[in-house]
Amino acid sequence: MDPIDALREIAFRLERELAPNFKVKAFRHAAEAIAGIPADDLAARVRDGGLKRTPGIGARTFEVIQQAIDGQVPGYLQSLRDRGEEPLAEGGRALHALLRGDLHSHTSSSDGGAPLEEMAQAARLLGRDYLAVTDHSPNLTVANGLSAERLAEQVDLVDAYNGSRPADERFRLLAGIEVDILEDGTLDQEAELLSQLDVVVASVHSKLRSEERAMTRRMLRAIEDPHTDVLGHCTGRLVTGSRGTRPESTFDAARVFAACAENQVAVEVNSRPERQDPPDGLIQLALDAGCLFSIDSDAHAPGQLDFLQYGAARAEANGIPAERIVTTWPRERLLEWSGRRR
Repeated sequence: MDPIDALREIAFRLERELAPNFKVKAFRHAAEAIAGIPADDLAARVRDGGLKRTPGIGARTFEVIQQAIDGQVPGYLQSLRDRGEEPLAEGGRALHALLRGDLHSHTSSSDGGAPLEEMAQAARLLGRDYLAVTDHSPNLTVANGLSAERLAEQVDLVDAYNGSRPADERFRLLAGIEVDILEDGTLDQEAELLSQLDVVVASVHSKLRSEERAMTRRMLRAIEDPHTDVLGHCTGRLVTGSRGTRPESTFDAARVFAACAENQVAVEVNSRPERQDPPDGLIQLALDAGCLFSIDSDAHAPGQLDFLQYGAARAEANGIPAERIVTTWPRERLLEWSGRRR
């Protein structure tokens, strides 16, 4: 098989398993290291061992490249494929099959691990109809949030990607942002630019331990902003993972979800296993309030796009009807909904 494809598939499958970043990056860097080498030259450098001295190539990645060039499926890749036969989550398979897209993902333009094109390729391979590219906004400097100028450039990249695809291809990228909800409830990006996007996910990333009334006011103002489509990971909690745990933010959930229902803002079911946000009790409150929902991966790497399995399992367990999940909708209906107020 093609050695670059083998290296990238290994990285994808490691990401899907939540492997450490250094391990994933070893395979992605190796794919980059050999990307410009003609096939005959690469084979010769494998045979004489010269490739081992190439920066970015280690013992394991050399073995993968060698086996691929020899016409084999690399053993390491096959072991990952065998493990990947099992679903990530128990339950939710029927609902997962109905999901058409994903409205929350990150690229290497902010704090993601892969460029836009690789995220798009993974989404296509997973059978998605659409993927919203929603990198962070300027206030989140720790995540290399996009300035207005950088976001405008990314919108152009999304347009160029879609323009380069066959006209009859089902899959499309959507231009979006995960915009920070600032302390006063305003959105951390220029309104004129937000109006040009397909999807706006609004999330709180700072002062997560604010007093309940202040947090409620903050969230309500963001929900009422006509640019907001999705309320992202609403409690900000972390229940497991390398970053440790973090308690839920406190806010008046009844008022917040009533505002979401009134403004047709979808409540995100964040599929990241370390978030599991909202908690089940809040999902039930949002259901009772009449809210829409969006099952999103919040992927920061291609393999994490498959985290939708976790979100589908939680949504199904909580009885969310598929019709109220916007990511089950066809792209045309989704864009009509997301453009309803701008």
